[in-house]
Amino acid sequence: MDTITLNDLEVHYHVGVPEAERAHAQRLLLTVEIQHDFSRAAVSDDLRLTIDYYAVSRRLLSFGEGRSWRLIEKLAADIAAMVLADFGATAVTVEVKKFIIPEARHVSVRLS
Repeated sequence: MDTITLNDLEVHYHVGVPEAERAHAQRLLLTVEIQHDFSRAAVSDDLRLTIDYYAVSRRLLSFGEGRSWRLIEKLAADIAAMVLADFGATAVTVEVKKFIIPEARHVSVRLS
């Protein structure tokens, strides 16, 4: 299986357990590993035979519009489901990094 990785895509989504935390969009970093057989695209050099990572990134940048999540676990699951359904990935792994604990660089959830 081949992998395309979008590493630390910066997005701003409404996420958090307390309502006050969800009131304002906060900075998150998303890493999305998209698995699929890219051998035909590698031979043909044809974008139609791969997963367009630019299109995935644009979708992720707008994915949070009009939505909110309490848990980053649910957010990661929703992103994974969208990439599988809308982009035809064979498998996907999503990591969501949240910057909520001042003493830690970040908190993250990784879901496959």
